[in-house]
Amino acid sequence: MLLFLGCLLTLSSGALCLDQLNMCMDAKHHKVEPGPEGALHRQCAPWRENACCTANTSEEAHNDNSYLYYFNWNHCGAMSSKCKQHLIQDTCFYECSPHLGPWIQSADENWRKERILNVPLCKEDCEQWWEDCKDDFTCKTNWHKGWDWSSGINKCPAGSHCRKWTDVYATPKSMCEQIWSNSYLYTTLTKDSGRCMQLWFTGPNPNKKVAEYYLNTAQRGQSFPVTTLLFLTATSFFVTIF
Repeated sequence: MLLFLGCLLTLSSGALCLDQLNMCMDAKHHKVEPGPEGALHRQCAPWRENACCTANTSEEAHNDNSYLYYFNWNHCGAMSSKCKQHLIQDTCFYECSPHLGPWIQSADENWRKERILNVPLCKEDCEQWWEDCKDDFTCKTNWHKGWDWSSGINKCPAGSHCRKWTDVYATPKSMCEQIWSNSYLYTTLTKDSGRCMQLWFTGPNPNKKVAEYYLNTAQRGQSFPVTTLLFLTATSFFVTIF
């Protein structure tokens, strides 16, 4: 009980009780805890100082139909290399990021227990992704579900048709928010704002400060309920012992 009261006191003061700034979600290929991974492959290399992915995962992220999810980027013909690089970067971000704590939610899925929801993406990353894929083709809006998996890899479901990317996703916003079941949230925030998550970066990972901002913002919004809970819990505790 005293430990619980101490945790509540920490929350009410604005500090982090649990280290949500440095954690891995409970999912198929994620490590239990983040840490250095000096041998991360190509586009996953920016996370090598602190990652939730292993070197093997980072290498498989670059392969078509990799064992990670057996997902076929080329389900409507060969995907262009400039489009595919964004899907690879998206995979690296999802698998390797240790700073997604504010957006991790429980997931009722057989292949993972947690997922991300409404991660605010920087405008540049989302718009460049859409721009580089606009001449490619796909048959589905939401890539998380509804595929034909009878062959072991995803194929377009019966009755669907391959359409140009811009016919499926009319805007960068529709693509970023719909392609993975609202895992991402399109924003008009730019990378220099410090208020949006970056899929693409070089040098030190800028996303930790962004996650810290959103965690602190959420805690400020919850300060009254936490204080109230602290008072009620303390009252109950002292009534019990006295």
